[in-house]
Amino acid sequence: MEKPTMHMLSVQEKGGQTRRTTQYVAAVAAAIGAVIAGTILAWTSPALPQLVPPRINNSTNGTALARAAVELNATLINSVGQPAEFLLDTKESSLVSSVLAIGALIIALPVGFLAQKIGRRPTILLLSIPFMLNWLLIIFANGSGMLIAARFFAGLGTGGICVAAPMYIGEIAETSIRGSLGAFFQLFLTVGILFTFVVGAWTHWRTLSIISAVLPPLLVIVFWWMPETPQYLLGKNRRHDAEKALRWLRGPDADISAELEDMQKDVDNASRQRGGILSIVTSKAPRMALICSLGLMFFQQFSGINAVIFYTNNIFQSAGSDIDPAIATIIVGVVQTIATYISSLLIERAGRRILLLQSCIIMGLCLVILGVYFKLQEGGVDVSMVGWLPLVCLVLFIISFSMGFGPIPWMMMAELFTVEYRGTASGLSVIINWFLVFVVTLCFPLMKEAIGIYSCFWFFACLMLICIFFVFFLIPETKGKTISQIQAILSGKRT
Repeated sequence: MEKPTMHMLSVQEKGGQTRRTTQYVAAVAAAIGAVIAGTILAWTSPALPQLVPPRINNSTNGTALARAAVELNATLINSVGQPAEFLLDTKESSLVSSVLAIGALIIALPVGFLAQKIGRRPTILLLSIPFMLNWLLIIFANGSGMLIAARFFAGLGTGGICVAAPMYIGEIAETSIRGSLGAFFQLFLTVGILFTFVVGAWTHWRTLSIISAVLPPLLVIVFWWMPETPQYLLGKNRRHDAEKALRWLRGPDADISAELEDMQKDVDNASRQRGGILSIVTSKAPRMALICSLGLMFFQQFSGINAVIFYTNNIFQSAGSDIDPAIATIIVGVVQTIATYISSLLIERAGRRILLLQSCIIMGLCLVILGVYFKLQEGGVDVSMVGWLPLVCLVLFIISFSMGFGPIPWMMMAELFTVEYRGTASGLSVIINWFLVFVVTLCFPLMKEAIGIYSCFWFFACLMLICIFFVFFLIPETKGKTISQIQAILSGKRT
């Protein structure tokens, strides 16, 4: 029997009585924060069309989803039957959309340090404060200033939960289901997005906000009863508390002694090194982990997902569909949620690398086909006979993204680093992710105007080609591996 897999066997085969239910409960409780983040990210899609006058419907500001909504969902004001008490001009609308990224950028690294200092559990509970401030400011907003302030607080909560929740989920899960639970963050994020699309399509933006405001108190009520992670407690020399937490997570009949000892060894090894940014860069294993994590975040944002979502309604129209834009958005949300759920089922069977590789290959092919289609269409070629092709590519692209580059970068962010580096490294990864969100949001409409939508699709397809080599040569397979095994692989040693 190989020593690195001892704790896996101890909780799965030796005792045979591991209670996975409590691990799923703890993961779901933490993932309520992801649902809140999803409602925040999607809020601009149904809300902005009700808050902007028709004259800025051709605006190129804001997130991809918000721009699509502003351009195509202006009729929503009539459908909800309640005119806005105030309207936003172009600059104000842009700030409401973009200030979220600024808040997320500011908070990511401090939350990583906070999680290392006071624990993962208190950090997640504290993030309910900016979440709640966001919804209260929106509910009582009487002008653009309150909305902009609300979205800034929303960014603080969203950026913070992107660091703390994956870290918590990754640390409470046993090795055999770590991937499945790790996919919960992205899964519940898509649930929050879909919820907002559905409710927001037929309600006033203030009503939508009141309904969404129920979620932060729910996070506190449910997550209050969850334990701190055993790794954090061991790192603070609280072995008795760590054993108690692990016993709760694994069940009263599980043999946790070997797993606890393995955790203690990992924590002891990590404690010998300083967990700062400089140490991450100068030590081989954490440096490789950071390269992998940042690379995954880069290719997630430059996969072309924003371009495809922005062009969703054009793709539906090319297929001869006259579906209402709000319904088209909901369809995309449903596909994304179902595919992410399937990913959570497959990730421990197929592994991380194969799902990432299928993701960049299929997304790249779909982007090439979409580029060719819209290039021919723009050139005056009759493409009506294959009008269904862009719609098929859209569905395949969303499914492929949701099964690979949607959930896995967030999950591997927590898997690749030892406990000592996890807070700092997760903060850096989230900062880069949100910076890339800002860059793509800013540059995509400019690229579209300068080189055409088809060239944008081809540009992202080229990046997906590069991504294939990045995943194949650099990303380690973490399925079924302990932290010490993963660190050995990153250091260039094979186990």
